[in-house]
Amino acid sequence: MNKGRCRAAILISGSGTNLQAFIDRAARGNLDVDLSLVISNRPDAYGLERASHAGIETACVEHGGFTDRESFDRALAARLDEHRPDLIILAGFMRILSPWFVDHYEGRILNIHPALLPAYPGLDTHQRVLEAGDHWHGSTVHFVTEQLDGGPRVLQGRLPVNSEESAAELARRVQAVEHQIYPEAAGWFAGGRLRYRDGCAWLDGDRLDEPIVMDFD
Repeated sequence: MNKGRCRAAILISGSGTNLQAFIDRAARGNLDVDLSLVISNRPDAYGLERASHAGIETACVEHGGFTDRESFDRALAARLDEHRPDLIILAGFMRILSPWFVDHYEGRILNIHPALLPAYPGLDTHQRVLEAGDHWHGSTVHFVTEQLDGGPRVLQGRLPVNSEESAAELARRVQAVEHQIYPEAAGWFAGGRLRYRDGCAWLDGDRLDEPIVMDFD
C-alpha cells in the first residue's frame, strides 16, 4: 500500500464492502491515507480477508469475552494505540461505542450511516424510507459523538427513490453511493481540510452547519 501522511485504522464487523472501497481508492493512488490496520470484533468477518489480500495488518478483538462495553472498548483502544492512528473509520462496525472510547478519540472517528441524517437514525432505513414515500434517500458521513448517529454531518450522497424498487434494491444503490463519498470525506480529513472543533465539523476553515451534498442517479 502507498504510505500517506494520515494513518487510518478501519473497524469492521462483516464483509467489508466499504473497506474494499478504501482499498481500491488507495490502490489507484488518489487517497492520501495509510490504511495501517483493520480490526474486527468477529473472527469470521470476510473483511479481514480483504485487508490481508491488500497487505494491511489485521487483528480481531472479540467482544464476547468482556463483561461490559467499556472494558471491550479499552481493549480495542489498546490495540489501536499501538498504531497511533490519526483517523478511525467505522465501516460496518456493529458495536455502539462507549463514551470513554468516543472521548479518547474525540474528533478522529468517522462513521457512515445509510440515511440522510438527521432523518432515520438507527436500523432498517431503506424500508422506512420506502414506507414513508420519500423522494430522496442516501447516506451520510459524520463525526462520531456520544449521540448515536447524531454527530456533526460532513458529506451526504443523495439519490432519487424509485417507489417500485424493493428495500434490497434501494440498499444496493445507497451502498454504491457510500463507496464514493466515504473515501472522499476521509481524504478531506487526511489532507487537513476537514476537522472537528467545538462540537462541529469544519471544512476548509468554515463551519459546516449543513453537510456537503452530492447528487447521484
